[in-house]
Amino acid sequence: MRWPSLSFAPRDTVLTLGAGTLGAVLFWWLDAPVYMLLGPVIAVSGLGLVGVRTAVDPRLRDACFVVLGIAVGAGFNQDAVNAMVRWPLAFVFMTLVIWGIMAACRWMLARYFGFDARSALLASAPGHLSFVMAIASDGGSDVARISITQSVRLLALTIVVPFAALLMGVDMTGNIAPVGAGMGVTSIVVMIFAAVVVGLIFARLSVPAPLLMGAMVVSAIAHLTKLETGVLPGWLTLIAYLVLGSLIGTRFSGITPARFVSGLGAGLAITGVAVGLAGLGAVPVAWALGMPLGHVLVAFAPGGLETMIALGAVLAVVPGFVAACHIMRLVVLSVLLPAMLARVSRREKRPAE
Repeated sequence: MRWPSLSFAPRDTVLTLGAGTLGAVLFWWLDAPVYMLLGPVIAVSGLGLVGVRTAVDPRLRDACFVVLGIAVGAGFNQDAVNAMVRWPLAFVFMTLVIWGIMAACRWMLARYFGFDARSALLASAPGHLSFVMAIASDGGSDVARISITQSVRLLALTIVVPFAALLMGVDMTGNIAPVGAGMGVTSIVVMIFAAVVVGLIFARLSVPAPLLMGAMVVSAIAHLTKLETGVLPGWLTLIAYLVLGSLIGTRFSGITPARFVSGLGAGLAITGVAVGLAGLGAVPVAWALGMPLGHVLVAFAPGGLETMIALGAVLAVVPGFVAACHIMRLVVLSVLLPAMLARVSRREKRPAE
């Protein structure tokens, strides 16, 4: 997932996190699920849409991803390892869901929202935004409209998925921060150092969300081998959620309300299709794997990689399952999107021949 609104200016970060904190407090007062994530998302998004510049220092963003990765990896145990052998079934269904989302949304955007065939397909891609925008820029597609539509999808999914999980009976109260004995200061420092080293290696290998994934791997290995059995302090994890929510909200910095409204209908439409098809695909997988439907829905929902992994931790999904599914989604899109674009190009050339 690409994060465009980054800034080294302290004022921008302080203002953004201040708005995010107020949003978190309001959503806590309203007893909303995952208030430390959803409150900042909505507060910072609203601030950006009224013309206020919002941004997060990239160093703080990276620190947030390291903390979240360590927190998620701390949940790994032998039960999680044993469950991995059944995950390929989920990947097969996910591939079908991704194809269905792209086919249905492409038709809908072209038919009802006036997108050309190529832009409709790119706007329909359920993820891999940096890859999608690079293709759009090179191919002369409607980059601004695609970007706004995709950003609305990401925002809507971040808001919708927790409430959908609540409707499915998932308990999302009181478990935002990890529970258990806390790590010592020395253990935290060593874990962070190792996570950054592995994350930098992953970045060289073009692994998505390298710092997040590196921290997850380091933390998982440490906990599986019993080198570490504790969890991060709850306050640190809560701050990481607040930063992540604020970061998601910065997507709308610099976007005028008129431009936002122009892509709102298309964004909400593709979100509805995506959630519906992801839910349909999650049903047989949840039944086959013996997992709660709400857990599988988070793994299948085409939201941001970092955001969905964080929500997975809140839902206490089998650690790694959400990450594995969303990484597989990016892999499938890397193959499927170019193939579908090539087919669109052939169709466009056919009448002229």
